[in-house]
Amino acid sequence: MFVCSCFGVTEEQVRSHADAGACTPRQIASACKAGTDCGGCVRRIQALLGRGACPRRQLADQGAPVLAELPEAA
Repeated sequence: MFVCSCFGVTEEQVRSHADAGACTPRQIASACKAGTDCGGCVRRIQALLGRGACPRRQLADQGAPVLAELPEAA
């Protein structure tokens, strides 16, 4: 299912970027542009991100450096 119609980004792509460490809509936008045109998908992206734990945030809370490379947008 598409999350961002402007850039053709799917839920699976958002989940993939989240699994790679993107924890915020802004980080998702940096990875695949979703949410950067009309903004209509930002709340959906927030909802998808809110459903899972963020490994980068957990590492940051523990004081570990966080440098995960995100996969390129397909």
